[in-house]
Amino acid sequence: MSLQSSAYTNTLQASLTNKQYMALAVPIIISQMTTPFLGAVDTAVVGQLPNPIFIGGVAVGSLIFNTLYWVLGFLRVGTSGFTSQAHGANNHVELLYSLFRPMFIAMVIGGLFILFQEPIKWAALKIINPTSGVAGQAALYYDIRIWGAPFALMNYVILGWLIGSSYVKLTVYLQIGMNVINILLDVLFVTSLNMGVAGVAAASLIAEVGVMLAGIFILLKLKLVDIRSVHLVKNIFERTVFIKMIKVNRDLFIRSICLLAVYTIFTSKGAQMGEVELAANAILFQLHFIMAYCLGGFGNASSILIGRAIGSNNNQLFSDTIKLSAKWGTISGIVLSLLLFICSSVIYPLFTSIEEVIECILQYQGWLLLFPIAGFWGIILNGVFSGATEAAQIRNSLMVSMIFFIVLVYVLIPVLGNHGLWLSFTLFTLSRSLVLGSYLPKMSKSLF
Repeated sequence: MSLQSSAYTNTLQASLTNKQYMALAVPIIISQMTTPFLGAVDTAVVGQLPNPIFIGGVAVGSLIFNTLYWVLGFLRVGTSGFTSQAHGANNHVELLYSLFRPMFIAMVIGGLFILFQEPIKWAALKIINPTSGVAGQAALYYDIRIWGAPFALMNYVILGWLIGSSYVKLTVYLQIGMNVINILLDVLFVTSLNMGVAGVAAASLIAEVGVMLAGIFILLKLKLVDIRSVHLVKNIFERTVFIKMIKVNRDLFIRSICLLAVYTIFTSKGAQMGEVELAANAILFQLHFIMAYCLGGFGNASSILIGRAIGSNNNQLFSDTIKLSAKWGTISGIVLSLLLFICSSVIYPLFTSIEEVIECILQYQGWLLLFPIAGFWGIILNGVFSGATEAAQIRNSLMVSMIFFIVLVYVLIPVLGNHGLWLSFTLFTLSRSLVLGSYLPKMSKSLF
């Protein structure tokens, strides 16, 4: 197996440069930014159908899967951390285990989703509570796409393993490949074959299966994984390491649940503000996600390098990564805020043509401008601690910040209304950065 993944091999012996750091971060950012784009294309294609229940059906169905898969994002994050550490230690066997172990978990969870697909569908539709027409289309979408669950989760593992091994460009190709396949099939099935919502779901299913198979092919073709190493599978349950992996994934899962709770409360409280405020909040929150995906690219780059530093016991690489992450995170946070401020007159009309909603957005955009500055450090540190496989601190920071957010919501909204909701979310974001940052000195001392 070749461990030569690019210029990053040399970072184990020399100081990490800005060029090396950005060469790792930029492709990850590009890869991450494809995610919101895919949802937009699905909506645009189904939006050409004559009845709005089709749009609602795809929106509700997508929400179910986006939520399920987002909560299980620990499969990618955890895999990346263990892989980068094994790579840094030049441990070929553990590098394979860092793929086999989470792959087994992904297959089990995906299988359980298929086995319990009816109860999951019933619970999801009960919680979302759409109209009967939308519910019927959402159920149609769900019944088709649920069969892709094992493949989608295995894709998470493959992407995490490739990222942890610094084969970042391969992850970009796989992500873009999945999006292109999905878009082409969307157009074929919906526009040409008139398959409606079923066509959108089938396109996503085929894209997920195809990319998983392509990922396996790449691993074998480039000899990143040797087929002769399959016999190692029998040892994936080695007690000490397997338990550690389960604990890390458990803590990252709790972290995701806390974030999901915050997003749900935000949406629920926003819905009580009125239709115009709800629409404005929804658009601003979508822009927040785009910013978060961008900043998450730096977090993923940090995760790779921190894991490599720990695996190779390289304190210099660890320190360089922290410094460059702080530097580029600060720059990116400021640039994102400035771009949104300068281009707001162009960006907001892309989301809505309703003048009243745009005016409402302008009232609250100041809070969104603060998000990248308040939140970049927490997002980057999430990558740092993930790369160190120190997920308990990530869990704790989100639990504390979530409780803080809930208290703020019930105190500030009665006084400040929608401004109180956004202030609560901004302080939650800042709290996440500060609490997780407080763990950094202790972790640094314990590792080196």
